[in-house]
This record gives sequence, structure tokens and C-alpha cells, in this order.
Amino acid sequence: MGKSRRTVPEELLLLALDPTTGTTAQPQTLDLGLAGAQLVELSLAGRIVPEGDRIAVVLPRPTGDPTLDHALELLRRRGSPVRAAHWIGGPRLGLRQTYLAHLERCGMVTAVPGQMCGVLPTTRYQASDDCTNAAIKQRLDTAIRTGVPPDPRTAALAALAHSVGLGKHLYPGNEGRSSRSRLRDLIRYDPLGGMVAHAVMDVQNGLPSQQNRSSQAAGAPAGSGRPVQRGAGRSAAGGRVGAPRVGVR
Repeated sequence: MGKSRRTVPEELLLLALDPTTGTTAQPQTLDLGLAGAQLVELSLAGRIVPEGDRIAVVLPRPTGDPTLDHALELLRRRGSPVRAAHWIGGPRLGLRQTYLAHLERCGMVTAVPGQMCGVLPTTRYQASDDCTNAAIKQRLDTAIRTGVPPDPRTAALAALAHSVGLGKHLYPGNEGRSSRSRLRDLIRYDPLGGMVAHAVMDVQNGLPSQQNRSSQAAGAPAGSGRPVQRGAGRSAAGGRVGAPRVGVR
């Protein structure tokens, strides 16, 4: 995979990066979104395909992107299709930091060392090219403003941005309410992106673990329960229940 096109995880992280503070918005849920974005990118690259609510590897050949290839290899080792929610809800601590380091190596962000309270060392990140971030945001703005169905990559990015609660970061305040609603509606234009985004929200709400407990209580193997029903009872993205508490400052 060449670097002429930014990947969905890279774009999601760049969208979350606050140009004023140099930190990422929604740090508690962004790792989940990045794990989901990897699935979307691997699907766009023809390496995996959805099978219901599961993900199956169909082409284990490396993409050339080290972070994606690591995820692809982990999926391959599973040996059988895995539920998207179970994959996203797995041990993903540090994925945001991994991608920040990746973006720094690629020259997309610059790490700026600092101190908190004059004592604790911190690292803030500044986008190396503001035009790049503006172009990513412009794609979402265009889809929201015109109502024209976006391409699958943009639709998936919008779905993931909504799923991790970036709506209020991208379109703040009361004046951004309608844009946040339209951002959420873009989820319907990419079936895989929508499935992955729903899986991200399910993990935040603790639904996969609840499903496993119910299956085990009924005598079924863990993970063999029926797919989680979509819609009813789902909170807006950003719910904290079950989300990992990680942070990069």
C-alpha cells in the first residue's frame, strides 16, 4: 500500500488532534475507534471481508503499512472469523500512542516536548500540514452540507468520528447541533463502516461482555450468542461505560 493516500486510522487521529492544545479529543474512546478504523482500511485494501458481524481474512498479504500489517497478522492468527466488537474490545491500550508515533515518523505530526505543572514531562503533537487536516474536515463538511452520498472512505470516517464522540469536537456548541446530527446520519452510506462504528459503540456500552455472560448462562459457548440488535438503547457515541482509560498528553 503506497502512502499517496492517508489511511482511515491516520485521518481519524488527525481529526481528533486539537491544534490549540496538541492533545487528542476523546482520549478514552479513540483507541477503540482506531482499532475499528484498521478494520475499515484492511477491508478497503481487500485483506478482510465482513461475514455478518464477523471479520474474515481473505488475503493475508502485507499491505506495506506496519501498523495495519500487525493488525492483519493478529487477525490471521485467529484462524476463524472474529466478531468485530470482540476484536475492537480486545487489548488495544496504547494504539493511539502507536499511531501518534507512526504519524511522527511519516512527517504528518511533530512531537513537542513540554512539562505539566513545571515538573511532569509531557508530549504534545502538532499537525505538520494544516492544509491536510483542513482537507480531511472539508470532505466531512461537504457530505454534511450537500447531502450527496460520500465515497465509502469518507462515509466510514464519518461513522467512526461519530462513534467515538468527535462530533462535539468537530462541530461544537448549539450551532453545530445539526451538523452533528448529519454526521451521525452519514453512517448509512457505508455498510462496513457502519457495522464497525456500531461495534465501537457496543464496546463502549459494555454490550459484548453482557452478551457473553448471557450465552454462558444459557450453556452456550462464549461468543456464540445472537448478534446485538442495533438501535434501541444505544447512547450517542462517547458513553464511558466499558471504555478504556488511556491518555496521551
